[in-house]
Amino acid sequence: MAVRLDDAVPAHWTQSAPQAAPGAAPVDMRAWWKPWGDARLDALVDEALAHNLNLAQAETRLRQQRLLAGTAGAAYRPAFSAGTRTLQDVAAVDSYFHASIDMVWDLGLFGAAEATERAAGAQLLDAAARLQAARVALVADVVHRYLDLRLAQRQSALLAELARLDARALHLARVRLDQHLGTQEELQQWQAHAHERAATAAQLREAQARAAHGLALLLGRSQPDPAWLQADADAALPAPGALALAELPADLLRTRADIRQAEAQVEQAAADLGLARSALYPRFQLVGSLLYSYNLTQNRRTTSDSLPLIGPMIDIPLFDWGRRRAQADASEQALQGAILAYRQSVLEGVAEVEGALAALSAQGAREQALGAAHEQTRGQGQLLQQRQRLGLASEWSALAGQRALLQTEGQIATARAARALAYVALYKALGGAPLPPGDAPAARAGGAS
Repeated sequence: MAVRLDDAVPAHWTQSAPQAAPGAAPVDMRAWWKPWGDARLDALVDEALAHNLNLAQAETRLRQQRLLAGTAGAAYRPAFSAGTRTLQDVAAVDSYFHASIDMVWDLGLFGAAEATERAAGAQLLDAAARLQAARVALVADVVHRYLDLRLAQRQSALLAELARLDARALHLARVRLDQHLGTQEELQQWQAHAHERAATAAQLREAQARAAHGLALLLGRSQPDPAWLQADADAALPAPGALALAELPADLLRTRADIRQAEAQVEQAAADLGLARSALYPRFQLVGSLLYSYNLTQNRRTTSDSLPLIGPMIDIPLFDWGRRRAQADASEQALQGAILAYRQSVLEGVAEVEGALAALSAQGAREQALGAAHEQTRGQGQLLQQRQRLGLASEWSALAGQRALLQTEGQIATARAARALAYVALYKALGGAPLPPGDAPAARAGGAS
């Protein structure tokens, strides 16, 4: 029977892809993080793909299913067996030694052989989908942890600059208070800033430690690199380029592991239905035997003899046909349910991708708005510095602007990390990850028979 799955893909997804930025170079979905140009990130992803234990388990399961799939048709090939035994005649006079070579060949008619092969293919497809799911999740988690780590390092560096600025401001506030130029409220305000900064520093240390230990776990390490737990004044977050998908989303969705797993469930249900329907018909087997008999007691004139035997064996369902018919009907309902589950997984994938696209666009707009605010704050700070050089303003008057500039830089770093994470979420939704060596996506969503 034929199972069509193309109808599950929304029509507007097969007709057009999301609009790419003008002049943007197409991004290879299987190496979408490479254009970021971060050598450290590339090395971490490669190490994770080589040493992650969950990925190794999924690869082992795929190899297991490949071995089993190679023997799926063995049940419908001639099977030979040999055996020896001793027997005694009914009169208990003579004893015989029997040696025989037996053959049984199940012909697998009425679709039984094809259904068995299809079931093995479904198990192989499911194992490949689970491996791809592990790869997608691993790459996304490594990039996510790396972004968290870099963001914490960048925020820590900005916080260190803010600490120096606050220390200077606190000193000037005490001087102003001693000279009766300032107030106690100003001094308390800068002291409160110091406490807030200390609380933020504690949160950053926790976030940095969590990201470092999580990254070490993904890489199969027992301990994180000590450099990950140190502040990095030169820490810079990778900036994803303009979005440019090289393939139509409908094609990309077929690489999603959950859709491929749902497709494997459809294939398994179709195989079960094929086996249930074949059980409604007679089962034909070709059996043969070559028997050699030797009279151990030698009471008869003929002490040995051989007898060849070959012929068909037919198993006709009679008294349990109703049960088999009910099983076939139930398997057909299970197939319809699997097809509905496949379509649901496609719709969920479409919704996830469209949501990730919306999030990526929103985070990009947020980063641009914060960039504009940063430029405006920088311009105001430059004006204050110029007034200070001309003797028209004091160092004290510029402190608030400098603090606001550092805070804006921290917000921009957070926004850039959020946009990068939205980029990660998009390619995770599209099923983007490197494929196993020599493997191609097992996309049979166009139909199977």
